[in-house]
Amino acid sequence: MNADRFDTSRLLIAADLSELDVVALMIDGVHFAEHCCVVALGIGIDGTKHPLALVEGSTENTTLVRDLLVGLRERCLDVTRPILDGCTALRAAVVEVFDHPVIQRCQEHKIRNVRDKLPERLRSVVQKRMRRAYHAESALTAEAALTALAAELDKTHPGAAASLREGMAETLTVLRLDLPPTLARTMRSTNAIESMISICRDKSTNASGCAKARSGPTLSGPVKNWRDEQMALRWCAAGMVEAGKQFRRINGHLHLRDLRDTLDRAPQLSVPTVMMRPST
Repeated sequence: MNADRFDTSRLLIAADLSELDVVALMIDGVHFAEHCCVVALGIGIDGTKHPLALVEGSTENTTLVRDLLVGLRERCLDVTRPILDGCTALRAAVVEVFDHPVIQRCQEHKIRNVRDKLPERLRSVVQKRMRRAYHAESALTAEAALTALAAELDKTHPGAAASLREGMAETLTVLRLDLPPTLARTMRSTNAIESMISICRDKSTNASGCAKARSGPTLSGPVKNWRDEQMALRWCAAGMVEAGKQFRRINGHLHLRDLRDTLDRAPQLSVPTVMMRPST
């Protein structure tokens, strides 16, 4: 089983990707004790989700993500017009590696970040107003509603207002791209990659007792002690492969070719050509 996990992690790190036609790329991190594995998920032109790569470090930092992205390019993945979902800390690496990335910041994370800076009595009201804005008919309408909300929050909760303003334009990329509702629902959040990360965690949850198993931990059993980064990589890779077996095509996959055409025109869009997950 250990050899199988080693082969799995090596395949995810080194497999040739030249045959994949990826429209969207999502990046996020999963933690195993003191280890952090940054993982990449690709969405193919047919709506299939592909676990692509992982790298290990202590935090989701720019250098770590740069290494992951450069590795994907060296493995011949064509992501010259990607949509990216990830935290703000990843943005520098994305912009450095890709010429014209299109970034959508996760709206759900932005809502949570703003909520966390508000007292309980205001959280529900502000959440409803943000959701209503994110589902507006146009990016201009949404931006006007969010800007007005930020101005109101400025008076009593400036931290929440600053969080709302930070990266606001990049939370509205799905509206600027005029995506159909079914596809917009997929692209407006990091749910696709978070479901994969959840499976990675489930397959390696720390728990007592597993060290007593004579045959050692298996994919379906928990891991108690992480010996080194290679162990974290192997378990994360095994979880990614397991997740891949459970994947279904994304909602709105029939519109991905239209999205590709839109992204090909992205340099002509009068908007920031960048899509990620907010950190504030």
